[in-house]
Amino acid sequence: MMKNRKSNWALLAPMYVFTILFVALPILYMFLLSFLTRAEVWGVDFTFTLDNYKRIGEPLYLNTFVESLKLAFLSTLLVMLIGYPYGYFMARMSAVWKKRMLLLIMIPFWTSALIRLYGWIIVFRTNGVLDKLLMGLHITEEPLKLLYTYPAVVVGMVYSLLPFMILSVYSSAEKLDFTLAEAARDLGASSFKAFWTVSFKLTLPGLLSGVILSFIPSMGLFFIADILGGNKIVLVGSVIQEQLTKGRNQPFAAALSAVLMVLTTLMIRIYRKVTGTSELEGLV
Repeated sequence: MMKNRKSNWALLAPMYVFTILFVALPILYMFLLSFLTRAEVWGVDFTFTLDNYKRIGEPLYLNTFVESLKLAFLSTLLVMLIGYPYGYFMARMSAVWKKRMLLLIMIPFWTSALIRLYGWIIVFRTNGVLDKLLMGLHITEEPLKLLYTYPAVVVGMVYSLLPFMILSVYSSAEKLDFTLAEAARDLGASSFKAFWTVSFKLTLPGLLSGVILSFIPSMGLFFIADILGGNKIVLVGSVIQEQLTKGRNQPFAAALSAVLMVLTTLMIRIYRKVTGTSELEGLV
């Protein structure tokens, strides 16, 4: 018995060490840093202050959080509307087609996200691929200004986050016994009612996992807004980067990061409450 306990601790020790060194301590350092003062020239003055958090309440930064939340909600909604049907119907395909569809989803991950986003510049730029296609179909008569706009950023967000939603829904729907929906139809339920009351409810944990995996990253994917939005759309991540590089205000950047972490933690708590999970295993 003692040998088993020792072997278990030996296996768990690296995980605990890694968690403490690379997760717990950096988070603790960030929170402590958020209550310090920026030095006049460079670095940090070890003087306790709440000014960093008070500054977040200013209209400029408060509006940045609001706009980031709006973009996150819109992107997550679109990802959900596209990703759920894709993942659900992919789970109903034959084994051969499941592998093919999964391969199509995974192939983009073999290329850098930055390279894929720069590919969207070729699509959205004036007289680009999309412009030529629309004018070739006589839908538009002149080039559109799509690049460096809000819709371009939304498309970039949806494109980057969609695989997470599809895989989350697929992993949930793939375990679903589809004969249950057929049984509901045999008992007189319509196709929609059978899907809504049986299939959708049983795949809801996968959908909520996809929502969390889409919403949380979308709050910090500032490089998408920089590349496709041309710095016209400022997210919280963009402000944090600016404070670290140009402003050299590490305490204020830490305060922004702390508030962002609190918001994302609340989302995870809501997920756990809705799904009834006690751990984060539902996220994978």
